[in-house]
Amino acid sequence: MAHTNPAGTNNRDLIEHLMRQTSMTSAMAENIVSEVLAYYRETPESFVRRRHLELRQQGLSNSAIYTAIKQELDLRVFATEPHSERQIRRIIYG
Repeated sequence: MAHTNPAGTNNRDLIEHLMRQTSMTSAMAENIVSEVLAYYRETPESFVRRRHLELRQQGLSNSAIYTAIKQELDLRVFATEPHSERQIRRIIYG
């Protein structure tokens, strides 16, 4: 069974590498690769919306949320320019 991501890159080599380097089964390695790829596929907009909801559920104010998201965005690997707090608000509220 071929394991590919949507871009068509074969992940079998990575899965087999993880299996050789760890005690992971094929299913475990496949799951890890899938989770890592999903993590890196998340768009900045999806990340902002998700984190806004998570931080609101923790009871943070919007001001604190915007600051936290801005700092977190700076640490994430995205193919994007830095976001201002205004841009973050626009992603959330349109």
